[in-house]
Amino acid sequence: MARLNRMIILTAAIAFAALRGAAAEEPALIEFKVLSPATALEMAQAALRNCQDSGYQVAVSVVDRFGTPQILLRDRFAGPHTPDTARRKAWTAISFRSDTLELAKLTTSDQPITNIRFVNDALMVGGGVPVEAAGSIVGGIGVSGAPGGDADDVCARAGIEAIADKIAF
Repeated sequence: MARLNRMIILTAAIAFAALRGAAAEEPALIEFKVLSPATALEMAQAALRNCQDSGYQVAVSVVDRFGTPQILLRDRFAGPHTPDTARRKAWTAISFRSDTLELAKLTTSDQPITNIRFVNDALMVGGGVPVEAAGSIVGGIGVSGAPGGDADDVCARAGIEAIADKIAF
């Protein structure tokens, strides 16, 4: 019995030491980067301008790294569905950490991950792109209203390119 008690105490001491060491290595607060409102607006305006230059009437949405909307711009003749569609594309891009043009291909009915199409608010249509800086997602952009997801994607990427020098770190 004494031997069993010593084993229990020794096991508990080892477990406590391991947990204490793990807690000491992990900081209590975590730092992350997000786009400033001015930078998010600049990106959205550049995406909108790119679509306008191509003759498209669109909506552009920028979300932060958590999917919360930061910016929404809608051209005067963009369809009434485009603001929500743009937001959902941006949300999908950051949620799944991939552009929605690629996700559209990966989630067709013959693919193993097709069921992620049924996640609330997910929209697997081209035009949503995560915004990355130094390998970390700092936001997402979604564009809706151009004639097809490929064209929406081009506009979204033009917006990201417009701020690329500002978010490089």
